[in-house]
Parts: sequence; structure tokens; C-alpha cells
Amino acid sequence: MIEAGPCFPNPGRANRNRRTPAGDNRTVNMSEQEEAEIRLEFARLKQDHADFDAAINAMMAMGCDPLQIQRMKKKKLAIKDRLQQLEDRIIPDIIA
Repeated sequence: MIEAGPCFPNPGRANRNRRTPAGDNRTVNMSEQEEAEIRLEFARLKQDHADFDAAINAMMAMGCDPLQIQRMKKKKLAIKDRLQQLEDRIIPDIIA
């Protein structure tokens, strides 16, 4: 299980109320199992993102095809977008 840290708040109770992605006032209950699965996917994607970063840097250092590098950057960005979606599901909206 992923430890609580700056990206993840302390896991806490089994059912957490989350606002829906649309931003309306409905809430979604998330079980510990669902949250654990999301955290696991987040950790895997975080590692994939770091791997893509290292591969892109190596390709640039070796002078690989710029089109191939651009494709890798696009995949890395898609992973970053997915990471943000997962983080939004884990961390509740804070209404100021």
C-alpha cells in the first residue's frame, strides 16, 4: 500500500465522500478497496511516467529521430493527464 505523503492524504475511514467530477453537489462513496486500487494504478503510472522521462532523455542524448521523441513525449503527457485524473479522485474537493 502507498504511504500517505504530499500526493496522498492519510487514508482514514472506509467510506469517503467525494464530489462528482462534474463538480455538482452529489457525493460518491469510495471504499478502501477502490481507493487502494486507484493508489496502486497511480503508483504504476507514476513509475511509467518516470520511465518515459528517462527514455526520452536518453533518446535526445543519442540523437534519435525527433518524430519518435515527439511520440514518446505525447505518451508521457497522456500518462500525466491520467495521473491528474486519479489524483482528483483520491483527494476530495475543498470548498473554500
